[in-house]
Amino acid sequence: MIAIGWLIILVILVVAEIATLGLTTIWFAGGALAAFIACVAGAGMPVQIILFFVVSCVLLFFTRPIAKKHFNQDRIKTNAESLIGEQAVVLEEIDNLNAAGQVRIQGQEWTARASDGSVKIPKDTVVTVLAIEGVKLIVKEAE
Repeated sequence: MIAIGWLIILVILVVAEIATLGLTTIWFAGGALAAFIACVAGAGMPVQIILFFVVSCVLLFFTRPIAKKHFNQDRIKTNAESLIGEQAVVLEEIDNLNAAGQVRIQGQEWTARASDGSVKIPKDTVVTVLAIEGVKLIVKEAE
């Protein structure tokens, strides 16, 4: 009867993963499968539960980053993250010490800070966007 319980958990987790495609429950489905196999092999309930958690955690921590990398290869960047790597023009001198700086990129004006805090970037300089922190673009002079 316990083996049927593990199968039900396995099916629920697989169905949830298919419905969401978020790579969240599939790792626990692997743990449920391991616990089911242990149950069929005659292992006691404590062994099954420990096996469920250990296999789930191992799958989650070691294979999830690899899976996310491979599944997100063709993902199209949208909104603000699409600005990373693009070039912008400095509208107001970028000076991190005085918390000043503004750039125009894709027709929009953004507050900007230099990646190297000791550098001032003059007006009309072309810069490359390295990152986005909150509502500020982190930039460096384009090469």
